[in-house]
Amino acid sequence: MIMMPNKSEDISLLVGDFMVFQHLMKDGNTEAAISLSEEILLRSRSISERDHVCEARIRMERALLGAIDEGDIGKELRWCVDRFNASIPYSSLHGIALLNLASWHTNKNELLMSLATHAEISTDLGHPGEIFGLSRLESARILVSMEDYEPAMRHMWMARLEFSKSSMIPESLVSNLEWLDMALDDVDAESPRMKYRIENAKPREKPGNTRITSNPEDIKLVVEDIISLTFQDLSGYDRTDIGLIIDASDILSLPAWKNILMERIEEIQDSRVLDVLQS
Repeated sequence: MIMMPNKSEDISLLVGDFMVFQHLMKDGNTEAAISLSEEILLRSRSISERDHVCEARIRMERALLGAIDEGDIGKELRWCVDRFNASIPYSSLHGIALLNLASWHTNKNELLMSLATHAEISTDLGHPGEIFGLSRLESARILVSMEDYEPAMRHMWMARLEFSKSSMIPESLVSNLEWLDMALDDVDAESPRMKYRIENAKPREKPGNTRITSNPEDIKLVVEDIISLTFQDLSGYDRTDIGLIIDASDILSLPAWKNILMERIEEIQDSRVLDVLQS
């Protein structure tokens, strides 16, 4: 769901009804929401209540809801991107519209188009850090699916930095774990740090099948971040995160992380983790 501005005294009736539409969606009343969206769309185009931004917002929502012909969804989402770019460029709404369009391309297996759409999102241009982080996370996942791990690791690293700055804890944990999962495949103390790789990255004509080594110091940073987020509670029967920490401890020959787990082994419920620790 797209984000709303703070409520103010001079909020228009049209925007107020858009807020009602959002509440209907939140409550799962999709049929009523679609019905109201048709009215909002007509009013946003009328002479008395014309509002180009509101029109783009409701058209984007209707496309995502499937309230239009399936064959028109891509064109509609691109129209919304262009409208926001003209009206409120580099805003949260503009960024969200780009994320939605990129996701549509991904779902259609148009991966290069999705990557190109994500490339339109940039903090240098003014997009919010949260939007940029989500874009880099999805770009990394696309590149992983293409086995293009070198840029995937760079994008994932940028995502984790943005999520950390924005205090987006679940997203920060996910990006850290996904980066670590890639990094542990090939560790080399002589490998360039991620900061250097990002600062010295060069444009490429097209994606390829690439792999890179990871520096142990970067792995240490990520592991410490994960520990700070997850070791408060070691319960749960599917703790892939703990398994990655054990792998990192073994690969880097740093027993401290593994020792913490051994000291708290009674709190661990994941049988796979227990088997490794007790072996």
